[in-house]
Amino acid sequence: MEEKELILIIDFYGQYNQLIARRVRECNVYSEIVPYKISIEEIKKKNPKGIIFTGGPSSVYEEGAPRCDKEIFNLGIPVLGICYGMQFMTDSLGGKVQKAEMREYGEIPVKINNNSKLFEGLEDSSVCLMSHTDYVEQIPEGFKIIGTTDNCPAAAIENEQRKLYGIQFHTEVNNTANGTKIIKNFLFNICRCKGDWHMDSFAKEQINHLKNKIGNKKALCALSGGVDSSVAAVLLHKAIGKNLTCIFVDHGLLRKNEGDEVEQVFRNQFDINLIRVNAEEQFLSKLEGVTDPERKRKIIGEEFIRVFEKEAKKIGAVDFLVQGTIYPDVIESGLGEAATIKSHHNVGGLPDYVDFKEIIEPLRDLFKDEVRKLGLELGIPENLVYRQPFPGPGLGIRVIGNITKDKLEILRDADYIFREEVKIAGLEKDLNQYFAVLTDIRSVGVMGDYRTYDYTIALRSVKTVDFMTAKWSKIPYEVLEKVSSRIVNEVKHVNRVVYDITSKPPATIEWE
Repeated sequence: MEEKELILIIDFYGQYNQLIARRVRECNVYSEIVPYKISIEEIKKKNPKGIIFTGGPSSVYEEGAPRCDKEIFNLGIPVLGICYGMQFMTDSLGGKVQKAEMREYGEIPVKINNNSKLFEGLEDSSVCLMSHTDYVEQIPEGFKIIGTTDNCPAAAIENEQRKLYGIQFHTEVNNTANGTKIIKNFLFNICRCKGDWHMDSFAKEQINHLKNKIGNKKALCALSGGVDSSVAAVLLHKAIGKNLTCIFVDHGLLRKNEGDEVEQVFRNQFDINLIRVNAEEQFLSKLEGVTDPERKRKIIGEEFIRVFEKEAKKIGAVDFLVQGTIYPDVIESGLGEAATIKSHHNVGGLPDYVDFKEIIEPLRDLFKDEVRKLGLELGIPENLVYRQPFPGPGLGIRVIGNITKDKLEILRDADYIFREEVKIAGLEKDLNQYFAVLTDIRSVGVMGDYRTYDYTIALRSVKTVDFMTAKWSKIPYEVLEKVSSRIVNEVKHVNRVVYDITSKPPATIEWE
């Protein structure tokens, strides 16, 4: 079998490392992220068609700054250094990097030399996202400048003979107008990739990998019924069949009718071994009086694991726990060098002791849109693949403050109305995520001739591709008006509805 093309992404703790991987995969070229400490021998063994250095928060001239083996530049493999990656390349090959007098941050026009293979087909000027404190003061011998800005004389450099390229800006983000085109130029003009890798390849590779890893051993899958855990479950089912048991924990924090819907789809449609555990009282008793969102997530994560352990003992020997963790979960949980934004119950929320041999997260390196593509490849119905994303902690993080059964019922009804009206308006495919939040705010209202003092429901809807960033959705006023009217008239103890118009960043998509 012909070996697949590979672009190796050397990670210098860049916040956009997975976005780079994603952009490469969108060009139908397989990419793999590896730490900067990877040895030259390992690189040779992987035999990449090209190498991309990520950005990173360090200054290359500081002691302890991340560095890979400089022999990498002598392998004859094309290299593209992005931001810190360009600075590392410069410093390693005899150039000079200095602290800039004026930091560049934001969308900056870059004058480019479109005679370079890297910029072929681009205009003479292109708006790019800059985010740097240091700059290249002196380029290495054999290099030439192919891009400049008003404050950065060497915004892009190349040594065409050695196939070494450096750019100070970030091609992988949407803010860079021709970012994907530049990446394509590197992949196809410089690395000579064919671009014949597709999501069906990933599916086959993962199924084979899981078959070999798990063999005849038993695995449990944490099934929430959301997109991520559903795709993980079907992927494992195709790999190990009846050796997989899915544990669906009905923790009492699900949306309206959701428990029954999940059970019907996976038990009847996919013929997957499914155990539904009704654990509402267990979860709500543990969450009683808890208002801090991080504590909620930790409690919910720990109770999930305890339920799995208990069910595993009934089944017998179970070696693996499967979870639908995806990349935004990992980043936001602050693993590695990233700062913690919030703990996810299936990442940072795990307790110290877990009674399984190993946890398997087959979707860990994928973004949400890639997970959906994988789901379709696996034959999961479109209505399930494009189902509204739902966090593992469920409505536990959509009830602000103390959680009670009564509050959950209020939120379920309000959320159901919102989703129903979005569907009626034909907006389902236009909105990437939309839901209701029960705030901890109570305010004065009037219904008929009576004064009320009831809860405020917040509606949230965003448009996004990768869920790392998101823009608030401009839902038509008449739809919002209909939703608001129905909620205050049909849902008891709600007298006010507000709409969240904050994007991510600075906000997260969920409120907690």
